[in-house]
Amino acid sequence: MSMQTIKTPKTPRAKRELEKRAPKLVENGKKTLILQGTKTSNVLNSVLTEIYHLKKGTARRYTKKNDNIRPFESGGETSLEFFSLKTDCSLFVFGSHSKKRPNNLVLGRTYDHHIYDLVEVGIENFKSMESFSYDKKLGPRVGSKPFITFIGDGFENVEELKHLKEVLLDLFREEVVENLNLAGLDRVYVCAAVSPNTVLFTHYALRLKRSGTVVPRMELVEVGPSMDFVVRRHRLPNDALKKEAMKTAASEQPKKKVNHSTPFHIKIYTYDL
Repeated sequence: MSMQTIKTPKTPRAKRELEKRAPKLVENGKKTLILQGTKTSNVLNSVLTEIYHLKKGTARRYTKKNDNIRPFESGGETSLEFFSLKTDCSLFVFGSHSKKRPNNLVLGRTYDHHIYDLVEVGIENFKSMESFSYDKKLGPRVGSKPFITFIGDGFENVEELKHLKEVLLDLFREEVVENLNLAGLDRVYVCAAVSPNTVLFTHYALRLKRSGTVVPRMELVEVGPSMDFVVRRHRLPNDALKKEAMKTAASEQPKKKVNHSTPFHIKIYTYDL
């Protein structure tokens, strides 16, 4: 059994880098790690590549085979957590292929570079970006802010789909911003719950057209990829870890009002002497 050596930072620069990667009350933008197991399929390789292109600029892709990553098994997450720490990625997409679980994709999140939660889906009815015909000038730009829409009661009533919705939101929403320029909104991810365990995922380019009113007319062009996510397994975070991860900054919490000064009125009485 091999043990990992814990190295203590010895220079100010190394200490600053370690502090950047530590958990924070106000999070940095999340990065995504994309990697694969010992065996994959052509479909799965295409899916991983296209997710990387959708996340370009905020993703790291490893194409080397990893035979010791098994996220749902005890001890099988050690290498995954190591890569998360090495790349400073808090989201990951792991692809593997077997007879029991063909075209298997595990989506997950980490907290303090330890596994936080997992959702495992099978990929069906995959269509790549190249299979769609459209004017390439309409294609979404790298770094643009997406809309994400979820259609279907399953995202509110089915636990597995509610969990998948949370993970997909974190995976595709990009950096959280306070102000938006409408010109930068040029893509839409549509997730439709077609059954209690199946979600149709599609990607559209969005163009705002003149409508003669203040509200522009929106035009959608399917640009891919498109695929079905069939939920297989999922693992929620334990209560203690969830409580730790959900802490908010003091500045975001309502402040207690203390030492109130209550206004009062003075009545002046006059007497005739």
